Amino acid sequence: MKLSVKVKAFAVAGIIAVSSAQPAHAVDLAGSGASFAVPIIEACKAGFAKKTGHSYVYTSTGSGTGKNNSDNKIGDFWFSDSAHTGAKKRSTIFHAPIIAAPIAVLVNLPANKEIYLSPTTVAKIFSGDITRWNDPAIRADNNRSIPTVIYRTTSTGNVVLDKNGDPKVLRKATKRVRYTLPNQPIKVIFRADKSGTSSNFTSWLNGVAPTVWTKPKNDAFTTAFPGNLNAPGNIGRMVGANGSQGVATLSARSKYSITYAEKQWGTSFGLRAAHIGNASGNYTLPDSAATSAFLGEAKQNEQGIVTYDYATKVPGAYTLGIISYMLLETSYENKEKGKAIVELAEYILSPECTLPAADTGFIVVEGTFLAKAKKLIARANK
Repeated sequence: MKLSVKVKAFAVAGIIAVSSAQPAHAVDLAGSGASFAVPIIEACKAGFAKKTGHSYVYTSTGSGTGKNNSDNKIGDFWFSDSAHTGAKKRSTIFHAPIIAAPIAVLVNLPANKEIYLSPTTVAKIFSGDITRWNDPAIRADNNRSIPTVIYRTTSTGNVVLDKNGDPKVLRKATKRVRYTLPNQPIKVIFRADKSGTSSNFTSWLNGVAPTVWTKPKNDAFTTAFPGNLNAPGNIGRMVGANGSQGVATLSARSKYSITYAEKQWGTSFGLRAAHIGNASGNYTLPDSAATSAFLGEAKQNEQGIVTYDYATKVPGAYTLGIISYMLLETSYENKEKGKAIVELAEYILSPECTLPAADTGFIVVEGTFLAKAKKLIARANK
């Protein structure tokens, strides 16, 4: 299947020129919001300070708090992994798509073997329909022949395209997997705070398994949950924690658990990222190439808000990829701070920002996403 023009454009690197002139006054900025944005925001900090003389601190509060802070003008800049469309949203706030990354489904199993999960199986685990690791559906996912596709990638982790605009395949394989799953209860760990991660995760669950996950997405997992979290069978088995680090920490302490967070937290805490099935029948890991292949099928509106295609048939697509937005102001009361915020947005998107390792899955937007981000950033601080 050929990819759309958006896919072709997504894999083409863009460049934003950032002024090298030092400011008359160094500006200290304070940001908050999505935990997903942290690796790239932190990676850019030293270079941004060296280039501009400005500094910033960023507090990982979750997208919900980030959006609330933007509404109440707490701090100077904000990130959110979900669109800010609530009733309290100020009309002067708009979205600039900046960062792309995958949500990993992370498991803590003693054998620490590779695990494969279909989207429906994931939905049934998180909805409470599947409660034990040796459930027939999980056994079926992990005792079968599984097709996989690996794409060629650039040094920044984006997919390399051939002359027809199709991803260049590094290799295809059919892997026979055999995994005897333990006869143990599954401990489900979810985000207790409002977060863009939960909004995107529950959107995906509802999109890929609507008959299982029957409620629409929400920043609050507890609100999107299709059953009763206080049912006797769920108490003590389904547990919430705040922040991506919080769920990863709790999962690392809890044998036979499963959670969702950035891949880097799995690496840090010794959790295994699951291979997730897609509509083409392939299973992919949450890496930058698979995320790039998925997001290339996404669409954007004029406000920069992204709509995902969970049913894409791109073989190597990891369908839990997301975009993190920078929430910008059309006008800032402090013009000097506004100018520094625009410079920060431009710097994050520029080649000068040293990105985290490609295997973390994090990339900055490129191609049509980058073009849209540049147009939106140009609207800020007028």
